[in-house]
Amino acid sequence: MIFHHDHQLDPELQRLHDWRKSRFRILVCIDGSDKSYVGVRYAREIAKNKECDIILLYVRPIDQGLRTGGLQVRIARQNMLEWGLELPGIQYLKRGLGMLVDEDALAEDWKVHSDHADVWGDPLGDNKIEYRHENGQSIVLKLKTAPEPASGILDQYELGPYNLMIFGAPSYWRAEWNSFWGASVVQKVTKVSPCSVLIARQQENNSTGQRGHLICTNGSAHSLDAACREAVLAHHCNHPVTLFSAAPTEMDKANAEHAIQDAKAMLAELGVKVHDTIIRVGDPQTTILETGRDFDIIAVSGSSENKLKRFVYGSLSSNVMGQATASVLDVH
Repeated sequence: MIFHHDHQLDPELQRLHDWRKSRFRILVCIDGSDKSYVGVRYAREIAKNKECDIILLYVRPIDQGLRTGGLQVRIARQNMLEWGLELPGIQYLKRGLGMLVDEDALAEDWKVHSDHADVWGDPLGDNKIEYRHENGQSIVLKLKTAPEPASGILDQYELGPYNLMIFGAPSYWRAEWNSFWGASVVQKVTKVSPCSVLIARQQENNSTGQRGHLICTNGSAHSLDAACREAVLAHHCNHPVTLFSAAPTEMDKANAEHAIQDAKAMLAELGVKVHDTIIRVGDPQTTILETGRDFDIIAVSGSSENKLKRFVYGSLSSNVMGQATASVLDVH
C-alpha cells in the first residue's frame, strides 16, 4: 500500500530497513482520547497475520516529562522503560497494548527489548519497548519527543517505513483551501503522508461489523491500483468487498459501469471475490458519503491531481475523509 523510499544507510541500518520492507507495518497514533483507541481495534483486526507488525505511537512535547514532578532523569528513564512510572503518554500506550495482547500471553510468549535515543536536547528523549513473538511478529510502544505532534508523527514515518497509518477521528476538519491554517493533527499528516491513512470511526449502529468495505473507483489507473491494494487488505480481514462508482450524469453511467467491470476483473485475477457492485448517478462526493453510511470502511484513492488544483477545488478523498460517518481509508 506504499512506495517505499530508500535512503543511504550504514549496513546495519540498511539490513533493518530491508527487513522492515518485507513486513506489513502499521503505525497507530494515540493521543489518549477514546477516539484514538478505535484505531487500535482496527489495527488488531488487520494484524491477525504474523507478517504484520503494530507500532503504537504517542508524541510528547519537548521537556514535558521533566516538568512533571521534577524527576531525576536517570530514574525517570529506568522506571519508564519498566512501565513503573506514569509519565505523560505511558498510560496511553499501556492501554493500547492491553487491547492487543492480554497480560498473561504477553508475559509467556513475547520477548521484550527497550531502546532510548537522545533528541531535541530533551533529557528523556525518545523511548520505546518492543515486544517480539517467536513467530516474528512485533508490537512496539513508542514514546516520541517532538515540538508538536504532526512533525513527530512524520519523523516517526521516516524511521519506518510504514504501510499504513491509523488515526482516530479528529474533532474537526477544515476545507482543503483553508487546511493550511489551524488544521487538526490528523489532517496535517494526511495531507502530506507518504503512505495510506485510515481514519477510524466508531459506528454505533454497526455492532456486527459485517458490512464490509466500499471501494470507490473511477476507472483511472491510479484508482484501479488503489482498489486492488485495498481489496487485498479487506480479503485478508475476511471483510466483504463492494465496488462503487459514481456517474455525475446519466450520460456517464456507461463509464462508471466500465470502471466497475475493470476493477472486478482485476480483483478476480488476485483471487478476491466481489460481494456486490453499486453505481450511483450524481455528485461523486455526495453519492460516496451517502452510500458509505452503510459500510464499515470507505476506501478512496489519494488524489493524483496537481497541488494547485487541489488547493483551489479541493480533494474528493480529503473531503470524504473529513465528512464521512464511516471509517475512511485513503489509499496511496
